[in-house]
Amino acid sequence: MERLREGARTFGIELDDEQLRAFQIYLDELLAWNQKFNLTSITDPDQIISKHFLDSLSLFTVLSPQPSALSILDLGAGAGFPVVALKIVRPDWRVTLLEATRKKCDFLQHMLDVLQLQDARVLWGRAETIAHEASEREQYDLVVARAVAELSALAEYMLPFAKPLGVCVAWKGEQIEAELNAAKNVYGQLGGRLREVKAVQVPGIEQQRHLVVIEKVSRTPRTYPRREGVPSKKPLT
Repeated sequence: MERLREGARTFGIELDDEQLRAFQIYLDELLAWNQKFNLTSITDPDQIISKHFLDSLSLFTVLSPQPSALSILDLGAGAGFPVVALKIVRPDWRVTLLEATRKKCDFLQHMLDVLQLQDARVLWGRAETIAHEASEREQYDLVVARAVAELSALAEYMLPFAKPLGVCVAWKGEQIEAELNAAKNVYGQLGGRLREVKAVQVPGIEQQRHLVVIEKVSRTPRTYPRREGVPSKKPLT
């Protein structure tokens, strides 16, 4: 875990021993559950530290100073990256993990229980449906998504959950020009505006990563997101 401690320092994070123990438990449980069903194709512990843990913590490069008491939605939470990793670092944040696959929800709930993370919940469902529920729509200060969809579709999934003046952050790889061009006229239709595309060098990852930051500047029209499957199959232009 020393690699994680040193890597986190590049993002201005000083992990204490208790947090490092939590990350070690997370890593061990991820590998154990991954033998039962596929949670991640990355099974080397050092690669998990770089490509999952540190990549998740790179969020702090676009949140400075680090705000407290945020409400966060992880859209397509998968195995819990980035939000379980973020919650270990910032236990004061209130987090919701939205995931459509039941077995992944079971793993997420297991991790919340094992790590005894408070103010954290798992929500089973599709973004296209959940975003139209009054209890979830426009309720979050921060909406995050990692490895979910291309930006044109992702904006339609994310922005309906964000509060006005809230922020959405999408994790992307090295080559993002085509995605950015395809989505440039989409944000405004959904009440959003592109604020920043932050290039990030994550320790242990050779290729440059990017964080795409979208501001919520007005309410998202009630027609969005469209019905299940449509945002990905027919992205807005």
